[in-house]
Amino acid sequence: MEGRIVLAAVLLMFAAVMLPEVAAVRVIVGSGLGGWAPNVNYTDWVKDKHFYKGDWLYFVYDRNQVDVLEVNKTSYDTCNADHPLHNFTTGVGRDVVELNVTKTYYFISSKGYCYGGLKIAVNVEKAPPPPQASPAKNSSPTLVSAFRGQIFVPVILAVGALWDSILLRI
Repeated sequence: MEGRIVLAAVLLMFAAVMLPEVAAVRVIVGSGLGGWAPNVNYTDWVKDKHFYKGDWLYFVYDRNQVDVLEVNKTSYDTCNADHPLHNFTTGVGRDVVELNVTKTYYFISSKGYCYGGLKIAVNVEKAPPPPQASPAKNSSPTLVSAFRGQIFVPVILAVGALWDSILLRI
């Protein structure tokens, strides 16, 4: 029974290793410009950035001056904070928003600074596909090239793990 558990754990590890790597990014809103603060042009700040589904926006601000509200486009354009979609303000001035839907998110501050530009529209895209491997130089793969890295290495590691588990029983 213990051997089956070890084998299952080893196979699960190798399955996880073979999955493509996708990493979410945490972006500090207004980084390099003082964070989420008045008198910052967020339209300029956001224009050369790409945001992908799963990324995080990190709002750092003075909680006594501003807040973070998600609103619809109409409320964004008019700086109307009467009916926010979500209030992300926790009161500590360090709020994180997960961008978990591909859409345009609209954030404003409701304390009058929106009219001075304290608002940001963030377009969230689907993550780009992982880069494709370059084509093999030889059109007919050999047995070694077919197994290299994709099957051969995990099999060697699995055999080593099984060997260790057998030695531990002796």
